[in-house]
Amino acid sequence: MPSPSAHASLLNLLGIRKPIVQAPMAGVSTPQMAAAVSNAGALGSLGVGAMTAQQARDAIRATRELTRAPFQVNVFCHAPARRDEAAERRWLQWLAPWFARFGADPPQGLREIYTSFVADGAMQELLLDERPAVVSFHFGLPPRAVIDALRGAGIRLMATVTDLREAALAEQAGIDVLVAQGIEAGGHRGVFDPDAPDEGLGVLALTRMLVRRSSLPVVAAGGIMDGAGIAAALALGAQAAQLGTAFVACPESAADSGYRAALLGDAARHTVLTTAISGRPARSLANRMTRLGQAGDRPALPDYPVAYDAAKALHAAAKAQGEHGFGAQWAGQGAPLARSLAAADLVARLDRELRQAAPS
Repeated sequence: MPSPSAHASLLNLLGIRKPIVQAPMAGVSTPQMAAAVSNAGALGSLGVGAMTAQQARDAIRATRELTRAPFQVNVFCHAPARRDEAAERRWLQWLAPWFARFGADPPQGLREIYTSFVADGAMQELLLDERPAVVSFHFGLPPRAVIDALRGAGIRLMATVTDLREAALAEQAGIDVLVAQGIEAGGHRGVFDPDAPDEGLGVLALTRMLVRRSSLPVVAAGGIMDGAGIAAALALGAQAAQLGTAFVACPESAADSGYRAALLGDAARHTVLTTAISGRPARSLANRMTRLGQAGDRPALPDYPVAYDAAKALHAAAKAQGEHGFGAQWAGQGAPLARSLAAADLVARLDRELRQAAPS
């Protein structure tokens, strides 16, 4: 493993002491989690892509009540949904028998439940007003004027990339740090264009290529669950590793009991990339909803995040009857290595394991 000085530039840039980033995980991360991770010397994160600007402001301020250390705020930069009422109607009709099994009716119609950051002026103004230490982008990049404004406010910028082309676009746009998301990662693939071919690069290959081809520091993400995994990423030239699934079972996370039980049980042995939950490819524990997505008679899905509205409604109906298998149980391929530890204790454990993995 490289000496600590090999990744000191990124630590200094982000104002952290340990080469560990807690993945933002919209819907799972909380102010308590982000603050605990940041207070432990790593980079805590808030996923606000599913929030309104006011909800994001509340989350940022709640985090600041708990820590003075830097933390990251992550937003979604997907293209706004292309609405197709006929496709949405067919999808709801196809799901109707499943709603009926849980004594519920499907929604009368679907909504675009998240506003993309690229079109959310209120969120853009919020971030310029609150000025978190780090802002990161998923699913692409916002307009250059927004990037320039955030940089002008002294905010460090990170972007998820899944291949060399996306990395080049991020570097040209003025991003400070690349997050190399391998195919192993849990949650949504960060691909800029979900309709384009996805090479499905693994985190090790992608990290090494970015280190060789880009002048920007690289954070490796995907399937990393312990200190040995972090050490492997650093050995390939990454300056930090981002872990998401590793933090889902922490008591500070917002994951529900069904999600936690699945992650810490036999279900963790099987993950699958699916579009059925949200309309975009994402890695989840294999469950009843992912199996629906594999059905041969499944109609075309509505666009992201409209499809997610249907999945959330079905999950709510099933959960009310004690069935958790229709939820978005995002998890990476390293899920069987998950541990239930407080976030600060997990950071300390990861740091010890990282030091133990260093050559003597």
